[in-house]
Amino acid sequence: MAQKLTGEARKSALARLNGWSEVAGRDAIAKKFLFKDFNKAFGFMPRAALIAEKMDHHPEWFNAYKTVEVTLSTHDAGGLTELDVKLAEAMDKVAAG
Repeated sequence: MAQKLTGEARKSALARLNGWSEVAGRDAIAKKFLFKDFNKAFGFMPRAALIAEKMDHHPEWFNAYKTVEVTLSTHDAGGLTELDVKLAEAMDKVAAG
């Protein structure tokens, strides 16, 4: 099972992420992806979902028109883990590509 990130490991992991922020009242990170239109936003979701499925780590997300809001936390570990950081990095690459 993945271990919660704490101390310097947590600080270092969060520093690697661009545009992700800690969620108030939860041990989680979130990001709002804004795309050109609905087609781009919706196209992002299945590509990100395939990565999440391979990682066996699934995001909480919400889509409205050209916006996709994502929250990541590892429920089994009770908070933020390296798995969340890796999925966040992969989602950033998908969104950029």
